[in-house]
Amino acid sequence: MYVRANLFILKPLIKSMELNERNIRRISVFILILVLAILVFLLIEPILLSIIGGLILAYAFFPVYRVVLRKVKARNAAATIVSLLVILIILVPIYFFIPFMVNQVFEIFQDAKTLNIQTFIKAVFPSAPNPFIIQMTATFDSLVGKISSSVLNSLVSFLLDIPTILFNLLIVAFVFFYALRDSDILGEFMSSLSPLNKLQEKKIVQQFKDITNSIVYGQIIVGIAQGLVAGLGFFVFGIPNALILTALAVIFSIIPILGPFFIWIPVAVYLFSLGNALPATLFLLYNLILVSNIDNFLRLYIVSKKADLSQVIVLIGMVGGLFIFGILGLILGPLILAYFITFLNAYRANTLSSLFSVEKE
Repeated sequence: MYVRANLFILKPLIKSMELNERNIRRISVFILILVLAILVFLLIEPILLSIIGGLILAYAFFPVYRVVLRKVKARNAAATIVSLLVILIILVPIYFFIPFMVNQVFEIFQDAKTLNIQTFIKAVFPSAPNPFIIQMTATFDSLVGKISSSVLNSLVSFLLDIPTILFNLLIVAFVFFYALRDSDILGEFMSSLSPLNKLQEKKIVQQFKDITNSIVYGQIIVGIAQGLVAGLGFFVFGIPNALILTALAVIFSIIPILGPFFIWIPVAVYLFSLGNALPATLFLLYNLILVSNIDNFLRLYIVSKKADLSQVIVLIGMVGGLFIFGILGLILGPLILAYFITFLNAYRANTLSSLFSVEKE
């Protein structure tokens, strides 16, 4: 009797699971799409980061593209103008400055090798015993040697990888151009694939825009600007090897919690150690007043306050992204982590609980 009751209950369920022609077609289409998606991923996997880099770059310069498009009224011409502008802004300075930066790196290592570290240690630790001073000197020399070897190996690897780098830059340029030119078509295509209704879609898209703006503009662009302002101070006050110090200031400015003060504070100490009290004081005031506050000023005007991301999230995303994706991970890591948290919050708020039960309007 118990078995019959169970069969009576399961019979409608079994019947509903029976394959009919419509279900077979659905499954076949799903399997076909899945297979093609895997093949497409394998196809673009070698250049996936270049494609993503081009899309992120296009997003960053899209406001410029819209301004140019209003003037020229032609998508191809507007995308071409913005592409040439990006080449002038990014590639030309890199092309001219890299030789100088390489020379300055070698100069820094040469100065480090000739530096009398024992005198410095005795000045900092006057009562330090000789064995301690000898050990610290040996440690410093070993550290300089390892860093020099690492830099040289990286430089050799870079020179060997120049053809691959140029190819990937070409992919970035193509993706950048067509992402700008066909931005409306891409937006409509992504909207057509979304299972969300119009209200849900608008809300999620706005959250994604706020997050992307906060990271791309608020963290990356503002960080670059802050680092360049710090670099301007290095040049104005005649700091040796100012170019490489500017590059380091830019990197530290982009990374949250850190900042360009990791560079300009040692430089200020260096100036004071030379006995140049007035230039050292002016340099210190320049960085305290202008460099330390310019990031807050820029974020106030160019970044939406709707996506006030925790600096811990951005830092974790950048560090993890750097290990997985390389330099592009400084942007991709925080974006992936922030998008994931956004989906979790939407799920918690039951925004996504009925994605597949609400018909798209």
